Amino acid sequence: MSVICIIDTCVFLNLLNVLNRNEDKEKVIEDYKIFVEQGATFILPMATIIETGNHIAQNGDGGTRRKTAQRFCKVVRAAFQGEAPYKPSEFPSTQEVLTWLDNFPNLAGQNKSSKKTNEGTSFGDLSIIEEYKKCVARFPMSEVFIWSLDSDLMQYHHQKT
Repeated sequence: MSVICIIDTCVFLNLLNVLNRNEDKEKVIEDYKIFVEQGATFILPMATIIETGNHIAQNGDGGTRRKTAQRFCKVVRAAFQGEAPYKPSEFPSTQEVLTWLDNFPNLAGQNKSSKKTNEGTSFGDLSIIEEYKKCVARFPMSEVFIWSLDSDLMQYHHQKT
């Protein structure tokens, strides 16, 4: 694997063309095509799957939510069955989650960045960052990055050594 791309929720929402959450659809699709040409492996974190499902269920009228949910289920099911361009991340172990819980209060209490002084790191973002760290440790000879539209997560980019 030479390029490993961990997909954040905001990107997945655009890839799925979720109503009112797809403002950057054209740019995301353009970037997706570039990553495919580079031979990227796409990792779909559990937090991304769960958060995307939440956004779908809270967005639009019942018919729109249902159609979008069906599209979401088809894509996520294909990822779990090895039939999609994405691979789901591994479920974290109990010990991993306990470690995240130990770190979460400090991360939630700290400012996410100098521009986001009323926001800390969410538990979902923490799990995505931890997935990134696992991929870097597992594939040090690969480029690994979190594909996000959130500047705080875009900083996670490891160049191959």
